[in-house]
Amino acid sequence: VLIGDWYNTTHKQALQAMLDDGKLLPSPDAILINGKGPGRANFTVEQGKTYRLRVSNVGLRSTLNFMIQDHNVTLVEVEGTHTVQNTYTSLDVHAGQSLSVLFTADRPAGGYHIAVSSRFTNQTLNSTAVLRYAGSTGFSGPPRALNQSDVDFSLNQARSIRTNLTASGPRPNPQGSYHYGSINVSRTIRLANSAGQVGGKPRYGVNGVSYVDADTPLKLADYYNISGVYRMGAIPDAPAASHSGTQNGTGADAALKNATAVMDSDHRSFVEVVFENSEDSLQSWHLDGYSVFVAGMDKGAWSEQSRKGYNLVDAVTRCTVQVRFSSFSCLT
Repeated sequence: VLIGDWYNTTHKQALQAMLDDGKLLPSPDAILINGKGPGRANFTVEQGKTYRLRVSNVGLRSTLNFMIQDHNVTLVEVEGTHTVQNTYTSLDVHAGQSLSVLFTADRPAGGYHIAVSSRFTNQTLNSTAVLRYAGSTGFSGPPRALNQSDVDFSLNQARSIRTNLTASGPRPNPQGSYHYGSINVSRTIRLANSAGQVGGKPRYGVNGVSYVDADTPLKLADYYNISGVYRMGAIPDAPAASHSGTQNGTGADAALKNATAVMDSDHRSFVEVVFENSEDSLQSWHLDGYSVFVAGMDKGAWSEQSRKGYNLVDAVTRCTVQVRFSSFSCLT
């Protein structure tokens, strides 16, 4: 089941042009389910059978809540990790994330809504698909309304998602990092995102640096020792005070700068990474080619005392991590 926000305009001719002109992206126009608008996607089930759905948020920016009207779902997998099989009435799926649920068609025969709605936005977008019991007619009524701004609900749900340590299946790393809670951390990296303008255009930055693509691919520059293509170590391990939430009167970080910046790392080192988000919108961080243990997340600012709340036993591994507004997420 592919869910995602949708813009009626094209990404090249309209959305990119807006950014190039120094404007911010508008709110999405709609939510699609399997590429279709409200009420147009259909699923047929048979009474008494159990089904697995793999739900992926393939949208650009919106966190989406997924629910099946009058049915509970059991979470069984998150981005390749077998999870403790908790039961939920609805699940938040952040941009770039995927999960698998089981549900049993055990309700009175009829039509039910699969409801998808945006979370933490000024304007709530809704969409539905039809779950139809074979041979039935009619609908059971409108889907249940959800408090779209309930941060605690979303945060507590994310914390409840844990690895099923008794399930069969491959572990993330057979060399031992599965016992991540007992490995000494050799380095802590704090990455704070910020928004501002550089040269009159809106930019996002990490620790005060907004990344710019180089004309020469970075791997070629590294292999052939081509100087001047990128700056090693240009992104510091922690944000300066002016990049960790202190903004000027326009809501922009005054010190934001463009650079082709690269952060170095030691091979086989065990690193703690803290994502910090002082903006007023939720962010999704994708770690290309890696699965990481999401050990903790909370509202407010991160400190060394935050480690007391880490899950060092059965955190799930993910390649895309959500960081709520005015919050932090920690991974190893």
